[in-house]
Amino acid sequence: MIIKISNLSNGEYYYTFDKKAEDINLLDPFVGNILVEAKLQKSQRQIILNADIKANVNFECDRCSENFEQELTNDYKIVYYFSSEIKDEDQIDIKYISINTDKIDLTNDVRDYIQLAIPMKKLCKEDCKGLCVTCGKNLNNEDCKCIKEKVDPRWLPLEKLKKNIN
Repeated sequence: MIIKISNLSNGEYYYTFDKKAEDINLLDPFVGNILVEAKLQKSQRQIILNADIKANVNFECDRCSENFEQELTNDYKIVYYFSSEIKDEDQIDIKYISINTDKIDLTNDVRDYIQLAIPMKKLCKEDCKGLCVTCGKNLNNEDCKCIKEKVDPRWLPLEKLKKNIN
């Protein structure tokens, strides 16, 4: 995912990249292609890059253990400043590049930002009921007839507190 900037005049440019996940070293859980839509604004002293990323992933639900596919999206913005001295002070969203730089490679940034879009809790749906702790049935598909255990009396004050909060 390389953008050649050496012959660009000042102005706005739009780019679309459609790469296989494996081609940019994105393995499991990523499947299919990674789509990147980038808007580049070039001026005399800087380049502003806005990128939107879309990728498909296969997850296992953290509650019910069912496999599901989900589309992840993320976006980022980086400002590239042209400088005669390359500074090692690169920040997350600011990079210094040489005046003689002829291209910008987005691959590493795309890989990093789409990995940041992976949720901490992977749920097949927001209201997933999960598995029965007694019989293991998927409560999204069927109700179980397990007898619910009585709560240990030592936990009752916490149970009352929980009900008052809700």
